[in-house]
Amino acid sequence: MTLKVVLFDFNGVIINDEPIHKQLIEQILLEENLHPKAEEYRLVCLGRSDRVCLNTLLKRRGRYLTEVSLKQLLVRKAQAYQRQLETLEKLPIYPGVEEFILKLRESKLALGLVTGALRSDAELVLNRTNLAQYFDVIIAGDDLTASKPEPDGYLLAIEHLKQMHPELNLKPWQCLAIEDTFAGIEAAKLAGMEVVGVANTYPFHMLQRQADWTVDYLADLELDRVQQVYSQAVYSS
Repeated sequence: MTLKVVLFDFNGVIINDEPIHKQLIEQILLEENLHPKAEEYRLVCLGRSDRVCLNTLLKRRGRYLTEVSLKQLLVRKAQAYQRQLETLEKLPIYPGVEEFILKLRESKLALGLVTGALRSDAELVLNRTNLAQYFDVIIAGDDLTASKPEPDGYLLAIEHLKQMHPELNLKPWQCLAIEDTFAGIEAAKLAGMEVVGVANTYPFHMLQRQADWTVDYLADLELDRVQQVYSQAVYSS
């Protein structure tokens, strides 16, 4: 078996923007005359889409949204996120991300992004940092109704890559996911992939219990070693 594809999460793996998302979600709650609670964002929202995050937070407060109302909140939040990023001279991309991506491309690996973030959020960041050119496929939160830890995003990414690169004859176990949250790790594993946990959001020792490989920084991942493990593994179709 050969490693053919690497699929990245976005928030917490490529960009260090969770503090921004937390601030904006809490601001929306306040604008809706609702009060944020300590640690609730971390428990409810980390690793999950804005759709699921907002819907869950409001349901916890007895507020049940129509689809139209939920979409309006998502648009408000996306616009606020874009305004916030416009104030930053330099985006908070994690150190070593671009170098790691270039290393993967030099190894002839296809790359994808599987995120609960809205497509507008992801594309804004990737275009501004010139990283968009490296990704063959982007699956965003507005492409799905399900959110991590459901595997739907990863499975959809595989289907798109199969259409783009039929010559790969791609199987889930030929993909490696890079995640920073428990929900993301679970989603990738349910899709049949092995996972690198990068300790940007949770401590190394906590991710180590769930991920197949765990690193403090993406630059620490020994790609040759990972590829060797894939080449020695045997999977049945």
